[in-house]
Amino acid sequence: MIEFLIGGALMGGIGVLLAIALAYADRKLYVFEDPRVDQVDAMLPHANCGACGCVGCRMFAEKLVAGEIAPGKCTVSSPAEIAAIAAFLHVDAGTEEKRVARLACAGGAHVARNRAQYWGVETCRAAALVAGGGKACAWGCLGLGDCERACDFDAIHLDAQGLPWVTEAKCTACGDCVEACPKNLFSIHAASHRLWVACSNRAAATEAEACCEVACTACGRCAADAPTLVRIENNLAVIDYSKNERATRAAIERCPTGAIVWMDERGPRKGLEAKKITRRSALPVEQADLAVLSEEQT
Repeated sequence: MIEFLIGGALMGGIGVLLAIALAYADRKLYVFEDPRVDQVDAMLPHANCGACGCVGCRMFAEKLVAGEIAPGKCTVSSPAEIAAIAAFLHVDAGTEEKRVARLACAGGAHVARNRAQYWGVETCRAAALVAGGGKACAWGCLGLGDCERACDFDAIHLDAQGLPWVTEAKCTACGDCVEACPKNLFSIHAASHRLWVACSNRAAATEAEACCEVACTACGRCAADAPTLVRIENNLAVIDYSKNERATRAAIERCPTGAIVWMDERGPRKGLEAKKITRRSALPVEQADLAVLSEEQT
């Protein structure tokens, strides 16, 4: 009986000591979280795209409440949603230009030639490992849809010619397509960067056009028409976006292949002198000259 009482007292004492320790730890280690964080988090789109520079929407909400970032930094939320958050927090909404993914290639199957036939895992990354893929243009899009599969926001789809098409309204500039493309053809740009070189081919003019009918031939007409904005570098037109406010359609009008375009909500627009492409089917391939690439060669 005595042993039982002693054991009970001992256990009770230990319980009291633990309770005191826990109470002390709770008081010393307590981290206050503003209840507004939950409310702001509920007002966000929960895209967790990372375009705002935060790991996810929860971190963005925490920074909003702390006053470290402006609501307008979220380019996925609508203007009305941003205004509602700003009103709730009694802060200025701020402005942040929408950014989108852009593809530096227009070489669909109807204009770009293949130098080889690839047989293997149907991904761009796998095809690129086998002698760079089947495209005659070593820089060209392989058209197997790695970017489409990587996009969680339904903003990228392959068109009938196997070329990725970005829907700007859906794009969150998360950068997943940038990482997915083995040819490094995607980059993130401000939506106001309307002047765009839809080509990455750095071969000489004759070789470039032999590979793709819409390749940049470095003819220099765009640079001549917009000398402060466009220059030719390594056989390719390059745009200086630090002078984007001077951008006009003048730079695209005399491009003979349509490699430099003007991007708007409907997609890329070519200049008046660009060669008209009416073909919709894939370019024919001479079977006698066609190599076969397979994963067995790696």
